[in-house]
Amino acid sequence: MGSQVADLLYWKDTRTSGAVFTGLMASLLCLLHFSIVSVAAHLALLGLCATISLRVYRKVLQAVHRGDGTNPFQAYLDMDLTLTREQTERLSQQIATHVVSTATQLRHFFLVEDLVDSLKLALLFYILTFVGAIFNGLTLVILGVVALFTVPLLYRQHQAQIDQYVGLVTNQLSHIKAKIRAKIPGTGTLAPTASVSGSKAKAE
Repeated sequence: MGSQVADLLYWKDTRTSGAVFTGLMASLLCLLHFSIVSVAAHLALLGLCATISLRVYRKVLQAVHRGDGTNPFQAYLDMDLTLTREQTERLSQQIATHVVSTATQLRHFFLVEDLVDSLKLALLFYILTFVGAIFNGLTLVILGVVALFTVPLLYRQHQAQIDQYVGLVTNQLSHIKAKIRAKIPGTGTLAPTASVSGSKAKAE
């Protein structure tokens, strides 16, 4: 599954990636002008019209003795969609792991386990208030889809240059973060205090 998504984003098969990208963009652009109920109903109706037309076409071929009239989607109808007990347990465990991980992260940020991390999240939400005043959620989703189908390909083509600049930015951010931690009581001074007390204990 992950490799298939990567192939889509890296445009391994141009026709498939183009069809998926066009379908997503068309659906999202429709949502900008119509309600989600209307868009969902029209998409479902379009899909049903396509499948019914193909089914009727096969029946017509059978009537004129140019086909056997089998359902063109029979291979998909014969697929076994049931999950075994092991698959169900594994899926449940994965979901539980993600839920626990998300709850742990939320507790870490909102209960201020690390002051610097909580301040960074607060800054992010503050920036998002300005972003939300300029763009609505659907516009951000459209920009996200465009980025998903362009950024990975650009990164692969210019990986060396991008890694160089990202490394410089990461080093600067780490330096700034270290300075902030050093100025906040209880974050930057814990390690030196512990090392000093440890050295005194050894000396005694």
